[in-house]
Amino acid sequence: MRGNKGFTLVELMIVVIIVGILAAVAIPMYQGATERAKASEAVAALGTIRGAMRVYYAEHGTYVSASFTDGALVTNGSVLDVSDFDLMGRYFSSACYTFNGAPTAAAFSIECDGANSAAPNAGEVAGITRTINQDGDIS
Repeated sequence: MRGNKGFTLVELMIVVIIVGILAAVAIPMYQGATERAKASEAVAALGTIRGAMRVYYAEHGTYVSASFTDGALVTNGSVLDVSDFDLMGRYFSSACYTFNGAPTAAAFSIECDGANSAAPNAGEVAGITRTINQDGDIS
């Protein structure tokens, strides 16, 4: 038996089982991390729109009270003057952002829905939705 070298079938099966368990844990964690990374693009653009709203509030003493969709009030030449370039990303486009102002213009919320994206990699974010309000609360 001195000349026998190598692994037994039991040892190889144990290694395969361990690798399988590690893969079963690592793959979902990786997918969750990539989704959070993609959603951070939307959060950054929402912050840009919120910043423009805060500037508008500082100048006028009120938030924009009208409701709009598809970036109608955030494009160039509009009330907020946020360009499509500011909102266009790898996963989300300006068509994703929906703004809703309160009737009293004291509050607002902006939603980004990946299902509305026209960006090059839009299919990867179809299920991602993020919202920000006047206080900066992100959900």
